[in-house]
Amino acid sequence: MKNILYILLMLLFVYSCGLTKNSGKGDRNTSAENDTVRIANDSLEYEIIIIEPGFNLFINSIARPQGYYSQTYLENKNRILVNDYNNRVRQPMRYNNNLYVQEINYDPQIDYGYEVNYLLYYYFVYLSRQYNQRFTVPTRI
Repeated sequence: MKNILYILLMLLFVYSCGLTKNSGKGDRNTSAENDTVRIANDSLEYEIIIIEPGFNLFINSIARPQGYYSQTYLENKNRILVNDYNNRVRQPMRYNNNLYVQEINYDPQIDYGYEVNYLLYYYFVYLSRQYNQRFTVPTRI
């Protein structure tokens, strides 16, 4: 009788662990949906969509606040980083094509504003920190 009780308790424990594991998966999908950052400006006809798990948390907790860097500084960094990124997109055999999916259409002659340059720069910082990527220009916080 004691053995049956132990077996039932063990089965209940295994079953409860399985329930916890499944409920955690639902939470991950919700957080991934909440990690979508979208910026659009109809007058300039541009749109940035960043779908990266953990990016919102990174922006809100680790990244320097807006205004820390000047817009000129961010534009200069982004010009070089976008070039590096696009070169990696064009070389899928050399670089992970899951990280470098689509080219970024960034024209240095267009004034995208501070927020776009800020988020784009910190996307590169996040990419370099999260996936251990190194670009030709150091990305630092």
